[in-house]
Amino acid sequence: MLLKGNDGKILRESGILLHISSLPSNYGIGSFGKAAYDFVDFLKKSRQRYWQMLPLCPIGEGNSPYKSVSAFAGEILFIDLELLAEDGLIDREDLPEDFKTEKTDYRRARAVKLPVLNKAAQNFDTGNPDYLRFKRKNSYWLDDYAVFMAIKDACCGADFLDFEEGLKYRLPGAIKEFNNSHREQIRFYKITQYLFYRQYLRLKEYAHKRGIRLIGDIPFYVSLDSADVWGNPDAFKLGRDMTPVLVAGVPPDIFSKDGQLWGNPIYDWDYQKKTDFKWWRQRLVHNYELFDVIRIDHFRAFADYYTIPYGSQNAKSGTWEKGMGMAFWNSMGDTIGDMRIIAEDLGGETPEVEKLVEDTGFPNMKILQFAFSKTLQNKFLPKNYQKNCVCYTGTHDNDTTKGWLDSATEKEKLLFGRLVPVDRISSPVLRLINYGMKSRAWLVIIPLQDYLELGNESRMNTPGTSKGNWEWRYDAERLDDRLAGIIRQISKGRN
Repeated sequence: MLLKGNDGKILRESGILLHISSLPSNYGIGSFGKAAYDFVDFLKKSRQRYWQMLPLCPIGEGNSPYKSVSAFAGEILFIDLELLAEDGLIDREDLPEDFKTEKTDYRRARAVKLPVLNKAAQNFDTGNPDYLRFKRKNSYWLDDYAVFMAIKDACCGADFLDFEEGLKYRLPGAIKEFNNSHREQIRFYKITQYLFYRQYLRLKEYAHKRGIRLIGDIPFYVSLDSADVWGNPDAFKLGRDMTPVLVAGVPPDIFSKDGQLWGNPIYDWDYQKKTDFKWWRQRLVHNYELFDVIRIDHFRAFADYYTIPYGSQNAKSGTWEKGMGMAFWNSMGDTIGDMRIIAEDLGGETPEVEKLVEDTGFPNMKILQFAFSKTLQNKFLPKNYQKNCVCYTGTHDNDTTKGWLDSATEKEKLLFGRLVPVDRISSPVLRLINYGMKSRAWLVIIPLQDYLELGNESRMNTPGTSKGNWEWRYDAERLDDRLAGIIRQISKGRN
């Protein structure tokens, strides 16, 4: 996993965490347009090597990319309209009137962009050889996804458990009849997926030319109301009526007396094993074609996972079950090859999880905001890092570093003051970033909010809340030469 330079020494690298939705744009949400290319240029100017993104799949409940209707499809709101005009799929007169928003406005972005995407789909040449190749290559997920979304549209967004029985259970006659009567809507979803991936892969190619690698994110679980479950029911523990037998979550702890009831269906690992983990294999290969490195969220579930009876009101009644462990990763064999994977093992402080991370050889995650609450043996303190890890100030689920410092306990502030060198840097936020950069970690990833020294109002997500998340965006004028210089200075010695 660890890369070496021409001199044989292990590389120490760094990058920035920023989701596509947080990019500036004219239509309420970030896209694969000019601002994305400008950000790649900014990374290059700042001498960074990595751009880490959150999941690119369609957003779900609460605008979360971790509650998606598909593990394979892309969020079509990220398609850039100006690029569609450049490609001749729409006229410039079709572009909506510009509007600027301080935060991501998903509702308005959808209202403005979908009519234009519909027009682009109507103008699209379905005989395009590249499009035909895309459909053939991705038919294993694209066909189900397009039909699933068209059914949801026809059912006013209803969950698939509420589809009429013929469609819910995918009876051949019902599916054939629906396909015949909804060709245009199914066609729309296939074309827009092609446009999504065409624009994304162009951006990836540009990033590579500028020396920037991309880190993607795979949520361990999928949503119940998804094309993945509807199209592959045998791969999950479902009852005869398609409702889950068990769902995912985490048990009660000091942060939540009722635990967390996520509601994701549990994989039927016996069935997955019989199919040689075909669905998971396809998922890993699909993502590795998109990204240079993959972060697997909730990696600990490969070691052990918490299951709760479906219909429970909270997570108290759940039990732990043993995961597939190395049997899964050994079975991947040539499939993953030199695939570079980051194991998100946070919250998995058990011998089983630690051994699995060690056996796979995947780098795990170290969070600096967690480093000052215990003893000097705290595994999140840089002096206790091994080389094969990735250091973050915080993740998308953490407060910004300024927000964290503002609310830190007296003990945390005391340890912070004693352990984090001033080193000619007066800002506490930049001092912490510098502290991580000096560590032995192979890779250091910093959320852009921290380089901008933004407070609590700019955090990306607050777990356990349903409003105000995934909305942060930056002002393009903030990414200036001065900031690039600061980042170069702090990350000097890496990259």
